[in-house]
Amino acid sequence: MTDILVVVLNYKTPELAVKAAQSAAAAMKTFGGAILLVDNDSPDGSFQKMQLLTQAAEWPDHLDVHVLQSGRNAGFGAGNNFGIQAGLQICPSAEFVYILNPDAQAEVDAIEALVAYMNATPKVAIAGSWVYGETGENHCSAFRFPGLASEFEASIRFGPITRLLKKHVLPMHIPEVSGAVGWILGASMLVRTSALNEVGLFDETFFLYFEETDLCLRAYRAGYEVHFVRESRVCHIGSVATGMGRWSRTPSYWYQSRWYYFSKNHSRSYAICATALNVVGTSLWRLRRRIEGKPIVGAKRFLRDMIAHDLNALFQPTPNATIRSLGVPAETSLQTSVE
Repeated sequence: MTDILVVVLNYKTPELAVKAAQSAAAAMKTFGGAILLVDNDSPDGSFQKMQLLTQAAEWPDHLDVHVLQSGRNAGFGAGNNFGIQAGLQICPSAEFVYILNPDAQAEVDAIEALVAYMNATPKVAIAGSWVYGETGENHCSAFRFPGLASEFEASIRFGPITRLLKKHVLPMHIPEVSGAVGWILGASMLVRTSALNEVGLFDETFFLYFEETDLCLRAYRAGYEVHFVRESRVCHIGSVATGMGRWSRTPSYWYQSRWYYFSKNHSRSYAICATALNVVGTSLWRLRRRIEGKPIVGAKRFLRDMIAHDLNALFQPTPNATIRSLGVPAETSLQTSVE
């Protein structure tokens, strides 16, 4: 029997996190392994709530279920790294690690479809699901890697430019067939443990956003492939965990992650060019909206905040990547086992 380690990272959504874990348990009917609910130091008593909820719930006998406390809120990557490292101490035989968002629900055959696909395609290190919303609307699930062309295309939002740069458009939406993509959503992500041993876990320099993009890029550069799998379907209550859909102003950690991704994986000069193209594209889009008499939508002060952040980052030392290897977690966790 194939063993899988499931990690559900929670921050202030304990009820949703437990439901996500239960959906993963139902999808693990043909697999062994462990399910870890990790609380990322939520200030609302989430850890205790998840303990109570998991103790009251029914779980398959062949799975180990644990509730862990990371002890710090260092972001998505750090929290999942904590769960992966702790989980592989509990279940060292796990061939795969499955990352599931706390605001997501895996369909009953979602994990089986991912595993079957990866077993059939050994070059694939990371596979992601077809993600959809509560009312059935498709969420962007597969993407090309960000670059200069994609920065300009996404910011100018102009049909002729999009058609000209169609091979560089970032979102691939729902590909018609399963196959290779640049990167996939971290909301439902299956990763080979052997690949993580080679390329490392998430880069913890990212607090939130771009960390799964970076992991997929590192896997790609190591000779692996990242694939989107249509047969695996997951319902995602969009942005409940992060609040992205409710932003009135883009938080600083998004700008930090964006700048770090470009400067780390390309160069600072590349990051500067990416910002310049975004500024030009966004400015032209706003000019066109004004000429057409249409409102300017989106987060307030976006350009000013991005320019201010990137100018400041330009004169700061580039942070060293903090890519945790597989091993014993740095922090001691509180743990509840649910047998």
